[in-house]
Amino acid sequence: MAPPNSSQYLNMFNLAVFKDVVRIAPHNFKKARSVCIADELNHKYANKVVHNVGLCIALFDVLRVGDEFIFPGDGGAHVQVEFRFIVFRPFISEVLTGTIKSSSQKGIHVSMGFFDDIIIPPEHFKRDTRFDAKEQVWVWQVQDADEAYLDLHQEIRFRVAAETFVDITPHTVSPNGPAIAEDESTRQSPFTITVGVRPLRSPQGSIDDDGLGLTAWWKS
Repeated sequence: MAPPNSSQYLNMFNLAVFKDVVRIAPHNFKKARSVCIADELNHKYANKVVHNVGLCIALFDVLRVGDEFIFPGDGGAHVQVEFRFIVFRPFISEVLTGTIKSSSQKGIHVSMGFFDDIIIPPEHFKRDTRFDAKEQVWVWQVQDADEAYLDLHQEIRFRVAAETFVDITPHTVSPNGPAIAEDESTRQSPFTITVGVRPLRSPQGSIDDDGLGLTAWWKS
């Protein structure tokens, strides 16, 4: 199988259309309205996960800008806008490349730099792959005497098998009203990619096909 080329990066990103109301603060009135709107949208959406949409990367363009309104007691201008945002959400079966961030008996945690929540569970490794508890790495038994270690920070190629979105909106409410944040130990990622069994909405990956696994395996 030939390694994927740079065109893969066009597939894992999509354009999502949103509508929102942007507030332009009085001290920004001297700026061009288009600049103010772009700054506010990037500040609000960039590097945030939108449920069932994906990870927002950057504003692509603004499709429509409505009239401005100023409400009593608020000196800012409020304007409704329709816009498109670049979103990271690879399709199922897409082949991607990342770096091994950590390993445990539960599988391999992969990072793509801007996105870290990629999980490869053991059931989607190549056959005859075992976990070395002493070294804390997974090892593929290639032949009788040959072993290939999936070391940390190695480049790895995988196929997306499932994605999981989790609603992390706080549900615990204090008696006086405001929501109470969850404990760090129980907090979940809002978007994860995994290989194999399809859960809620996180990406999973598979490395059990030819051409997948460490890219170094397939360079010769």
